[in-house]
Amino acid sequence: MQNLPTAPAVHSAELISSARITPPASSEEVRHMVFRSADLAIDPRAGNCIRVLAPGQFGNKHHGRLYSIIDASQSGGTGAEFSICVRRCSYIDDFSGEEYPGVASNHLCDLRPGASIEFSGPVDYPFAVPEDKSANLLMIGMGTGIAPFRGLIRRIYEKIGGWKGKVRLFYGARSGLEMLYMNDENNDLANYFDQPTFKAFQAVSPRPAFDAPAALDEALAKNAAEVWEMAQSPQTHVFIAGTHAMLDGIDKAMATLAGSADQWASARKALMAGGRWHELLY
Repeated sequence: MQNLPTAPAVHSAELISSARITPPASSEEVRHMVFRSADLAIDPRAGNCIRVLAPGQFGNKHHGRLYSIIDASQSGGTGAEFSICVRRCSYIDDFSGEEYPGVASNHLCDLRPGASIEFSGPVDYPFAVPEDKSANLLMIGMGTGIAPFRGLIRRIYEKIGGWKGKVRLFYGARSGLEMLYMNDENNDLANYFDQPTFKAFQAVSPRPAFDAPAALDEALAKNAAEVWEMAQSPQTHVFIAGTHAMLDGIDKAMATLAGSADQWASARKALMAGGRWHELLY
């Protein structure tokens, strides 16, 4: 008899805190949420993912959604704490055209401290830190794509230390109010601005009221020489995080920097062949 696959184990965690990290004036609600699990079988680490199992709809028991772990720590043999970043989302029904609240994100954003969630994982995550401290890290992202970058940056400077390679973060949002971890409400990425190897560049939408994309292409173009030099270096790892829609814009911007689409395609192929191209798109 053929062995059937084993269903992932389901764990629970209690919400310790839920803090909005976008200012009240912003139309975007994004929350930094901290959970504690007493389950000694789990070992969450920054860079892993958990699959939150929100209450399902239409007869389904669960609605699963992956979230990357930003921070994690063991609680002295009593369990573990971990943090995730959650944006309250909505979606348009393909058939009716009606807008509905996102199932998992709204469930999480509506939770209050003391409430519990169910989840599976944690599972490995593609944004592993290179072993070589002289490696260059080029990070390009939008929206909640900042969450895995924040974990990556904190790890190399706080856990590992002595990072020698260039670390460059290009991050886009609709407006300055929505620069997660880089706004007046929460600006903890400023802790790393004094690191000699770290620089961050922000890009906002030129027309946020019309949902125009953030001008990441302009931010990259202003730093064209360095970005293109990094992209060609065998010491560089490229990390992309955000929506699928942003990938075409990044490809076009990088092709402009490279001088042609063919030159960028060749450079990207070398990055992928060397295991130095990493992306997380949703």
